[in-house]
Amino acid sequence: MRCVRGVRATWGLLLGLTLTVLATAARADDPPPTAPPRADAPVPVIGRTWPVGLRPSVLRGWDPPATPYGRGHRGVDLAAPPGTPVRAVAAGRVSFAGRVAGKGVVAIELTGTGDPPLRTTYEPVHASVKKGDEVEPGEPVGTVEPTGSHCAVTCVHWGLLRDATYLDPLSLLPPWLLHRGPSRLLPVLGVPLPPP
Repeated sequence: MRCVRGVRATWGLLLGLTLTVLATAARADDPPPTAPPRADAPVPVIGRTWPVGLRPSVLRGWDPPATPYGRGHRGVDLAAPPGTPVRAVAAGRVSFAGRVAGKGVVAIELTGTGDPPLRTTYEPVHASVKKGDEVEPGEPVGTVEPTGSHCAVTCVHWGLLRDATYLDPLSLLPPWLLHRGPSRLLPVLGVPLPPP
C-alpha cells in the first residue's frame, strides 16, 4: 500500500510540474524568439584601418584548427617594430586591457556586431586604454611591446572572435585596404600641352 501511495505522489508531482510548464509556455500567437547570430555568420566589413602601419607585412595568416583544441593559428601576425602604435580597426569598447601569461593584451568589443559581439584582440601591446574606454577606428590603444611576440621578428598578433569561436581578422577589412593596386594616371582633358 505504501508503494502505491509513493507512485501516486510521484505521478501527482510530475503532473503538477507538467501543467505548470505548459501554462507558462509561449502561446502560438507569440512571436518566435530571435536566435543569436551564429559563430559562422559572415563577418561585417567594418574595419577602417590596419592595426599597425599603413600596409604591414602579414608574417603568418589565419589557419583555423580542425578541432577546438587542435593545431592552427587563431589570428594574423603583422610585422611591427617595438614602439609602433597599435590602433583599433573599428569602433568599439575596450573589454580587456592587461597582462595574460606575461604579455600585454588589449581586447575590443566591436560596436553593432550582434550578440555576442565580435571582439578583436591585440598582443603583445603596452596598453594606453583601460577597460570600458570607447574607441574610434584608427584610435591608438597602445604600442607594440619589445618582448612577448611569438614571431621570429617583433610582430602583433591580431585576433578576431565571436564568443569562443576564432574568425579571420582580415575579413574585417575592405578589399581596397587589403589589396591596393598600382597607381593609375588618369587622362587630363582641356589642359594645353606645354610649348616645345
